[in-house]
Amino acid sequence: MLPYAHGGPAVRGRIKTEPDDFVVEEILGFQPCGEGEHVFVLIEKCGENTDFVARQLARFAQLPTHAVSYAGMKDRHGRTTQWFSLHLPGKHELDWHAFTSSSIAVRQSIRHNRKLKKGVLAGNRFEITVHYLEGDRNEIEGKLHRLAEEGFPNFFGKQRFGHNGQNIAQAQALFTGQLKIRDRHVKGLYLSAARALIFNQVLAKRVAEGNWNRAVTGDVFMFSDSHSFFKDALTPDIERRIHAQEIHPSGPLWGKGESAASDQALAIEITTAAAHSVLCEGLARAGMDMARRPLRLSVRDLQWDFPITGSLRLRFSLPAGAYATAVLREVVQFDDAIE
Repeated sequence: MLPYAHGGPAVRGRIKTEPDDFVVEEILGFQPCGEGEHVFVLIEKCGENTDFVARQLARFAQLPTHAVSYAGMKDRHGRTTQWFSLHLPGKHELDWHAFTSSSIAVRQSIRHNRKLKKGVLAGNRFEITVHYLEGDRNEIEGKLHRLAEEGFPNFFGKQRFGHNGQNIAQAQALFTGQLKIRDRHVKGLYLSAARALIFNQVLAKRVAEGNWNRAVTGDVFMFSDSHSFFKDALTPDIERRIHAQEIHPSGPLWGKGESAASDQALAIEITTAAAHSVLCEGLARAGMDMARRPLRLSVRDLQWDFPITGSLRLRFSLPAGAYATAVLREVVQFDDAIE
């Protein structure tokens, strides 16, 4: 169980009772130029995961699977809109109407001179409806105001770890030589899960100690929308920028090399690494480079209303890689109605 930053959820409720209760729209962050060897396709999907749609696109276009790419994974539970790119040099445009099904629709297609790479998104917009609320409406709004003012712990969501956390068990088996994997995609899922677990445990310690949203000695700082990081002394200006949510303390995405943190921040990371030595050593041997992730993020453009009695509707945006459920868990103790 991960700790809460804002005192725990105020109410109970259910999410994903139907696909339109969980709507995600990808924010690409750039405009395709209109020409080139790659076709960008904006897909709206319902009840399908990203990898399945990519395979279907490859089959439809008669391409190898590696010729289809996407910037980020999207949960199959909900209605999501995301971009895919297909390498189609010199070929005639495809009839995208023929690709439409009851669960997949093509909203736009445009050419670009580069493939769509993972991690290039600006972020995602969410519209989430929670039903069967049990609790006080004023408490909900109080929590939401705190989220808007203070941000939220940037935990990885449970979907990163697979059903019942099986991705972690598989990662441990992989690192101890009990499991051999040739599929690079599957192996990547297990490596990502191992990194996510270590990060979550570091962040959990910081939340429990009350310093997830402020600096400790030796901290490394990041912006919300950048993979780069920097170190600086704990000056009044740094503390002001953290309070204003211009920058955030960061935690490790484990791999080979030394952590950029020092002093108190490094001590927390080392303690966590020692408790998960199999995962840390396995990630280093696998060639993953040490990287950083913000411990805290801001909830952008947060709006809410109560469309009907017993329901809460939230609208907000998050940077790429952040989980909407990490926001929601601070407000509502929720059950997924769709399994």
